[in-house]
Formats: sequence, structure tokens, C-alpha cells
Amino acid sequence: MTWLAEPITDLLEAALVAELTAIRPGGRPVTYPLIPLWDGARILMTSSILFSRKLEHLKADPRVSLSLSDPVALGGRPARATIQGIAQVIDGDPHTDWERVLPLWEAKEPVIRQFLDSRVAFPLFFERAVIEVTPQRAYLWPDGDTTSAPVVSSAPRTHAAEVA
Repeated sequence: MTWLAEPITDLLEAALVAELTAIRPGGRPVTYPLIPLWDGARILMTSSILFSRKLEHLKADPRVSLSLSDPVALGGRPARATIQGIAQVIDGDPHTDWERVLPLWEAKEPVIRQFLDSRVAFPLFFERAVIEVTPQRAYLWPDGDTTSAPVVSSAPRTHAAEVA
């Protein structure tokens, strides 16, 4: 069960792309487009491990922000959301550990199965780590009008303290 409002989880389930903002050394933000996968408690994403500065940034400073704002990526839904949270990089076996997110990924993007079946042709693509984001605060613009104040919600204190 999650504390996130249903309109936000609907956006997470629909989104083909979200913008993950991490913090680089020196404190400057950097944003990466990734496919968000919602497991009911956390936002999961995968990243190639090859030359991945994003994974280095997340390991050095796990504070992140995830924006759901692209109308095309959201299937035309008007709502917009920003989720702040704590990221953890799960980088066990880069060839197989990420496959635990495959059912969520395949449900959102069925073509991934064809890529997986052609693994030999794309070997470096399939050396991946999983990024798990535990939401702490969420901002929702139900009608997509970001000039108005968002609806703000936060993780219950016990949950927020566990991930802080």
C-alpha cells in the first residue's frame, strides 16, 4: 500500500518517460529521461552500467526528484506531478539482477521482449543496474496547470524517517 494519491500512481503507471533529477558533485542538478516502473511502493528504473555517471551521482547523493510532465509520455493525461525521494542503486549481477523489473517493464513497453530475445546483438544494453526510488514528498497538479499551487503530500513520518 502506498501513501501516494491515486492520480500520481496513475501517472507513474502510464508514463513512458519521466525526468529523474540527481545531484552532481558540487551540488548542481542533472536530469535524465528514464522509464518509470511503479511496483506499488517504489519507483523502479533501470540504467545501463556502461559509463553511467547517473549511477555515480545517485550513489554519492541519493536525493532525487522525478518529474512526470510530458503530455505525450503520459498518454495525453492532463495531470502533472513531481516526486521527491531517496534513490538506491541496486547493482548486483549486471546481466541478470535487473530482470526482476522485467514484468513491469514489459507491461509498459512490450517491445523490450524483442530486445531481450536479441540480447546477443545488444550485449552492452543488458548490463544494467536498478534504481529504486522511495517517495518522500509529492506535488500534484491535477489539471496540469503548474501556475497554480500543487496539492502536496508527504510520506508518513515513520516511513520518511526510515528512508532519510
